[in-house]
Amino acid sequence: MKKELLIVICCLLLLTGCKNNSNNSNFNNNETNNFTTQNKDIKGTDEKVSDIKVIINDKTYTLKLENNSTVEGFINLLPQEFTMSELNGNEKYVYIDNSLTTNSYYPKHIKKGDVMLFGNNCLVIFYKSFDTSYSYTKIGHIDNLEDLGNESIIAKIG
Repeated sequence: MKKELLIVICCLLLLTGCKNNSNNSNFNNNETNNFTTQNKDIKGTDEKVSDIKVIINDKTYTLKLENNSTVEGFINLLPQEFTMSELNGNEKYVYIDNSLTTNSYYPKHIKKGDVMLFGNNCLVIFYKSFDTSYSYTKIGHIDNLEDLGNESIIAKIG
């Protein structure tokens, strides 16, 4: 009985916290789980977020999310503003405070716009395509991502 009540409460919180608000540009951490969503898949009381907003260098992108447990954990951390460092002339990365569940694989080829988790707590946005021998867990993909340059960036996700 307690488990069912907890599930109902969590579902209600998700339904009230995840609303479509295309004018939401406030990324205050006090507004946990109040992020822009698109293309919701609603089946019964389960609501799945498939796209979220990402702002990098004052340009807005859409992050198309994968369907995995890593993404579920990642969504629970949003909205967030990350200062991401440059690495190798092709990626921006940040170590997040929380460890996430992983389902890593060896992609062999990274595509420009891929958003991945390296290990269980390193968020990576790739802004150039290249071959790799490292393993990652895919979080999603950003279409039309521009070259992010050689400096650190601020990425507002959520």
